[in-house]
Amino acid sequence: MENGHKGEIPDNANEHCPGTESESAGKSDACKGCPNQEVCATAPKGPDPDLVTIAERMANVKHKILILSGKGGVGKSTFSAQLSFALSGQDHQVGLLDVDICGPSIPKMLGLEGQDLHQSNLGWSPIYVESNLGVMSIGFMLPHPDEAVIWRGPRKNGLIKQFLKDVDWGELDYLIVDAPPGTSDEHISIVQFLKATGIDGAVIVTTPQQVSLIDVRKEISFCKKVGIRVLGVVENMSELRQSITDLKFMSTGESGGEVDATELAMKIIQERAPELLNLVACSEVFDRSRGGASGMCLEMGVPFLGKVPLDPQLCRAAEEGVSCFSDEQKCRASAPALKRIMDKLLATI
Repeated sequence: MENGHKGEIPDNANEHCPGTESESAGKSDACKGCPNQEVCATAPKGPDPDLVTIAERMANVKHKILILSGKGGVGKSTFSAQLSFALSGQDHQVGLLDVDICGPSIPKMLGLEGQDLHQSNLGWSPIYVESNLGVMSIGFMLPHPDEAVIWRGPRKNGLIKQFLKDVDWGELDYLIVDAPPGTSDEHISIVQFLKATGIDGAVIVTTPQQVSLIDVRKEISFCKKVGIRVLGVVENMSELRQSITDLKFMSTGESGGEVDATELAMKIIQERAPELLNLVACSEVFDRSRGGASGMCLEMGVPFLGKVPLDPQLCRAAEEGVSCFSDEQKCRASAPALKRIMDKLLATI
């Protein structure tokens, strides 16, 4: 967005846009056919009084970090959840805000499914995993976990604003904001509502293949346009890493179908090469021939925070809603990688 004397002008606006805060916003001849016409015409004009309330709430939050991704399915929410677990494990006061309105997965990943919101005279109370880790998500408001959220932009923006101004977070060291994929209404709103209070920056999560990196480039461009610092890029699912003892072996049977040969394979390994049982099998799942996320970061001049392997134990921790750091022997591929990334991230803010 660009700032003009009549308010912000969306990137996809028509030529001669009067500006979102102009009295003629959504009503002038220049607005005809613009995708933002309905929103601009109905939106209140002038400075938003709720921004003052948000600023007062956020005054007690030391650091605000956005977790973004260009594409869905790259493990952004898993990273948000595990980063929150890691920070709270270091005795920081942490809040995790899920603004993925249509796909709220954070309650599941924090083991909080089925929890209901409570309200006091101070506002909505976050749902707590631990005394120093609070969570807020629309997932706590749905009557059923399979309920679809079919909302237009203004209603999504209204809920995000409500999360920021009405949730009693208390004093926080870190507020982690898990955003939906892409660069849509939710992203514009969270930046608009929080920018005056000071956002430390954004962490962008991707996978190594080009189809994901293409969208990450757009996410980096978005951050630059709205003035949000890119704290770094995390390459998730960089390769498959799995203990030999967790592997499953298959063979082709006489009928041509697959037969489970795991028991036979493990017996042979134990008898003939038991030292292999302490090894971790590694395999590249995605094509990295063009340098993956680290190569892209060099090209675009943004920090590269590190790689997280595709670890079945980390996937299991996310499904069970637990920290991968609670048993690092199980998550011995992913937990150390996540810790290194967190240390590098904290050193930049």
